[in-house]
Amino acid sequence: MQKRLIVNHQLLDIMVLRLCHQLIENHGDFSDSVILGLQPRGRFVAQRIQHTLASILGRQVPTGYLDTTFHRDDFRRRETPLTANATKVDFLIEGKNVILVDDVLYTGRSVRAALDAMIAYGRPANVELLVLIDRLYSRHLPIQPTYVGRHVNSLQSQRVLVEWKEQQAPEDNIWLITKNEE
Repeated sequence: MQKRLIVNHQLLDIMVLRLCHQLIENHGDFSDSVILGLQPRGRFVAQRIQHTLASILGRQVPTGYLDTTFHRDDFRRRETPLTANATKVDFLIEGKNVILVDDVLYTGRSVRAALDAMIAYGRPANVELLVLIDRLYSRHLPIQPTYVGRHVNSLQSQRVLVEWKEQQAPEDNIWLITKNEE
């Protein structure tokens, strides 16, 4: 297995700051906007975005996280049962601008499931997608992000790994992992 660093911790901090400034440009003081991180990995991105926005704006932006396990189209196709993650949405999204947040956009299926799961909390006025990494040329569904940290060309056999200190990684980094063919 080959592991190539594509975003180091300094660049990741810059990407998050840039994404936050883009969000502020479009959402102002966030009075009508909320953030929803997609479980499991989008939660860490959403928390980092929320923390950075709070330091810039001087106020907390409503942020929650959403489990999409039972809304996935491959839920019953797996050999082993999926384990659900926690959902924490302690605010209504009715009429709000919702920013869905995930670490990597690959096929678009997780985002489709999130759109279904989100409706249980109200009908938003608008939905945008923020991702750290957009894996180009891999969509199964016509889903495109509104905010992107970095576009990455990758092969189907590769995967993108986002590591966070909050998950006991030594540093925040993003890796492109290629399995060696034998």
